[in-house]
Amino acid sequence: MDMRSTVNAQGAAPANVPAFAEPELGADTFLRSWAESHRQQLVILLLVLSDVLLAFLIWEAATVFQSIWANGSLSEVDVASIVPNAAVWVGLRALLGLYPGYGLDHVEELRRQTFAALAALTITAVFASTLLTGDSLSRLVIVVMSFLGLLLLAPVMRYCVKRAMLKAELWGKPVVVLGSQQAGENLLKVLRKEWQLGFRPMMVFDHRSAQAGVTIEAIRYGELLDDCVGFARKHGADTIIFAMPHTRREDLAKLVGSAGIVFRYVIVMPNLGGITNSAVIARDFAGNCGVEIKHNLLDPWARRAKRVLDLFATVVGGLLISPLLIAVVVLIKLDSPGPAFYGHCRLGAGGTHFRCWKFRTMYTNAEQLLDEFLRGNPDLRAEWEQNFKLQNDPRITRVGWFLRKTSLDELPQLWNVVRGDMSLVGPRPIVESEITKYGPVYEMYRRIRPGMSGFWQVSGRSDTSYAERVKLDAYYVHNWSIWLDLVILARTVRSVVLSRGAY
Repeated sequence: MDMRSTVNAQGAAPANVPAFAEPELGADTFLRSWAESHRQQLVILLLVLSDVLLAFLIWEAATVFQSIWANGSLSEVDVASIVPNAAVWVGLRALLGLYPGYGLDHVEELRRQTFAALAALTITAVFASTLLTGDSLSRLVIVVMSFLGLLLLAPVMRYCVKRAMLKAELWGKPVVVLGSQQAGENLLKVLRKEWQLGFRPMMVFDHRSAQAGVTIEAIRYGELLDDCVGFARKHGADTIIFAMPHTRREDLAKLVGSAGIVFRYVIVMPNLGGITNSAVIARDFAGNCGVEIKHNLLDPWARRAKRVLDLFATVVGGLLISPLLIAVVVLIKLDSPGPAFYGHCRLGAGGTHFRCWKFRTMYTNAEQLLDEFLRGNPDLRAEWEQNFKLQNDPRITRVGWFLRKTSLDELPQLWNVVRGDMSLVGPRPIVESEITKYGPVYEMYRRIRPGMSGFWQVSGRSDTSYAERVKLDAYYVHNWSIWLDLVILARTVRSVVLSRGAY
């Protein structure tokens, strides 16, 4: 059979799509496949060992606290229970597919890790309450402390271990991408950027008669379907991704069916750009595949949970940083005359207006300085009209530069969160004149409170263009969930510490 079957100019495969050829496994191919299999086993082993180590360290810290707080030591039964508790913790994570967890994005991974911690807490609490020896109250304190430790530290530990394995070239598994050139290129960029997914694209096969030697980000293109299988066998790849949005359904079904004979995992990227989100659920309608798209913004219970998270984190965090807030007020007053706070009218949920508070970072005659600065600088005027920001803004005070660089100027917005004007996480608060730049996206934007932090802030902050900010705000509204908020809050801390893209 001639395996050099290509697609037409529209990217649709011919009707007689050939089946993938089964290559013979030579000694070199067998060794590569064996090495890849054992490498994945090593990845799983390292993840398990890190979770076990974390569980023991947290339990040990909890017992030390108990001995100091209750002035007593654990019984032999308590000590013996450490091993089964750790086994329960690891077993639950294994059942939830976290070893190794390839293909899970940040939100889904956090959701599963939280469920594992909650289930471990329930099982361990029941186990602790059934023991008749020792102080049951102290034992429950240890259980709660262990749960909080796992809940907060497990995601950090997992990220650090995966990062270390990435540097050691252990993390990730090889995947093969089959698709049109543009779709394949876009998918490659996503997989390279989101390295935590664990998909390492080894080759992209463009079956539209791609010329030999064409490369995308150093990934060689192929043109034969049987080459695809041969390459996968040679490098131990068990996953293929179809990125063929313009291929006819019948032809794509034949390709996917043939791939299912050889590959263990077959992923199809549907042509649903701008529609799908992280809450997509596949539905089977008597053999017909349907896609259910959930909009969490319409769930009143989810919105209430978001509000509870906002209030709890704001009150607790505000009390902890109150000395910092007082220090910033003093520095602002010493640096330049004028009030310490600045309020600006912004649009909130439902199109309502509210006063968004910040620490003052500009001179009191800021508008006059801006007019004078832009009057003789057409390039800077163009920058201002495009982004409503200037990288070298003459209006900003010395303390203001530091506050903006570290994003400390936005801390007074905690008061807006308490009042219900804003949320800790949400789309960027905008002014009335920016509605036209959002276009139809504004109808989604106005459904939710703007946030102190958001998806655009942790994706480049001021380095992103205005159009990119609108897209990121739209993505957040489409994909909003409590888990996404938690991921963004964690990324916000990292962005603030590194002071990435802020001015």
